[in-house]
Amino acid sequence: MTVEEKMEALGATPLFTDFTDTGKRIFASVAQEKRIPAGAPLFAENMVGESLFVVVSGGVRLSQKRPEGGEREAGQVGAGEVLGELAVLSPTVRLVSAVAAAETVVLEIGQRDFLALAPQKPQACLKLATAIAAVLARRLGESRDLLRETLARTAAP
Repeated sequence: MTVEEKMEALGATPLFTDFTDTGKRIFASVAQEKRIPAGAPLFAENMVGESLFVVVSGGVRLSQKRPEGGEREAGQVGAGEVLGELAVLSPTVRLVSAVAAAETVVLEIGQRDFLALAPQKPQACLKLATAIAAVLARRLGESRDLLRETLARTAAP
């Protein structure tokens, strides 16, 4: 992929929609294109993640191990979506496994590259960190609402 194609792929995601072309170019320059064959893992549950991934084409199935054995589907991520955002800021333990549902192309932005960019391009890195924080805050709000609904149902007579 060219830098311009990577910029377009980044711009198609909610995480990068507010970025200028210059900001997208900064991250496109360090983003690594990866082609994942159908059925191949992108990452595994409980491994330490150090990258965020932008799905350019194809899709990724997310699953979690069950305590009693086996796995349960935890969702799907398609083209134009991002997964593992927090790992670009700090190494984090993956809560799910991610496996390509079909031949999938992703852009990977590693924490090492992000940290190397920070002194050179602090505004762009701060903007990405702020965008990631907004995504996490939204997810936390959704989880809090879901927890309240669950507790209300279980407490009802």
